[in-house]
Amino acid sequence: MEALSMRRLARELSVQAMSLYNHIANRDEIIDALVEMVIEEMGSPDLSVPWIDSVRRQAVASHEVLVRHPWAAMMIMSRVNVGPARFRFVDRMIGCFVNAGFSLPDADHATNLIDSFVYGYTLQEVTFPLEEGTYQEVASAYIDQIPADRYPYLHRMAGAVMAGTYSGMHDFTFGLELILSALATLHVDAPPTMP
Repeated sequence: MEALSMRRLARELSVQAMSLYNHIANRDEIIDALVEMVIEEMGSPDLSVPWIDSVRRQAVASHEVLVRHPWAAMMIMSRVNVGPARFRFVDRMIGCFVNAGFSLPDADHATNLIDSFVYGYTLQEVTFPLEEGTYQEVASAYIDQIPADRYPYLHRMAGAVMAGTYSGMHDFTFGLELILSALATLHVDAPPTMP
């Protein structure tokens, strides 16, 4: 996103920078449009299926889209996004929880919790400095800096990675299922309601 400028965009489109202003106000408007396109690609929750299935599918789909567009998670989290795709997404997320019997405040908290997990996990994944296939090599390179008497659990984990008995890879599904299980304890069955 740092490289995006009106001048650079004009050059890519083989037009004069000033001519862009006939169609778009500024760089922020371009970013808003790009963010809206990514949110549209993420889709929105399906209110016709059980809440937990809908939220699970939506979280996985959102994560997959954000990995394809590694710049987008930060832009979605750091901007006020007021396009129709964002409104529909949030409305349906809240709807999944409300239709399952969550109060409006709990539905909002649950929506924010899922968003925080998806965006935070994705940011960590797309910025993590190691490639998946290098974990054993990196564990071997650093094992001497992790003495067992000082860091016993980290040393054991690094040993497992070195031995190939544990990959060391982060697991999106593990975190998502823990959150959904916790939210399910708040769940109160209620007939679906539509506004």
